[in-house]
Amino acid sequence: MKVLVVDDDVVSRMVLMHLIDSCGKFDIVEAEDGADAWQQLEAGLRPAICFCDLRMPRLSGMELLQRVKGHAEINTMPFVLVTSANDKDTVQEATNSGAAGYIVKPFQAEQVRVHLVNFLDQAVSGYEHQAEDPATTMRRLGINAERLLVYLSGFQNQLTAASGDLEVLLAKAQQPEAQARIDRLHAGCVTLGLDGAAVALKSFDPGSLSNEAVQAVLADVVRAVIHQSGLVRQGVST
Repeated sequence: MKVLVVDDDVVSRMVLMHLIDSCGKFDIVEAEDGADAWQQLEAGLRPAICFCDLRMPRLSGMELLQRVKGHAEINTMPFVLVTSANDKDTVQEATNSGAAGYIVKPFQAEQVRVHLVNFLDQAVSGYEHQAEDPATTMRRLGINAERLLVYLSGFQNQLTAASGDLEVLLAKAQQPEAQARIDRLHAGCVTLGLDGAAVALKSFDPGSLSNEAVQAVLADVVRAVIHQSGLVRQGVST
């Protein structure tokens, strides 16, 4: 399964490629900037997912995202932005444009893993996804498919940020604060009709949270969000 990594900084590109490689067996394709990546995509490269730096010469990550979303054959490819912490406004703009999420430099392995877990699970054993039908969710919330996709994308970004925050909280033994964060994520799952993910987030014993168990469940929740987003897009295209 191909993963495209786009970054004009060779050190950052190598670090990210190493982290992807540590997550499982992937065929990693690299591009030195957005223009190089676009040339490869136009030539027929069809990666399962793309990790792309935001700020690059010749063709920025945002510009590459816009081209990808306008290409009929690759517009459903998950596009993950690689950014610095001070790019939040641009990241929000990219999310609204269809980016699947983002990771922040300096890279953390779990940030990368949450975007790859869906592909790992598909390769190993498939995934039983329990959730409300997207059409039912849209009727319940009084929104259209485009707005539901925005909500799901925003929730995925929230989960990515929560992964790192919860790791810090649990390392400091701040169990009540960690539980409060998990409860907020549970409420998000309920709102978005992610029934199985909501149940998983309620499976912890209060006061005895472990980072390993929490990260495993968060990965499942991210997977559920990705799956649900795919169902919404399928409904739009039919």
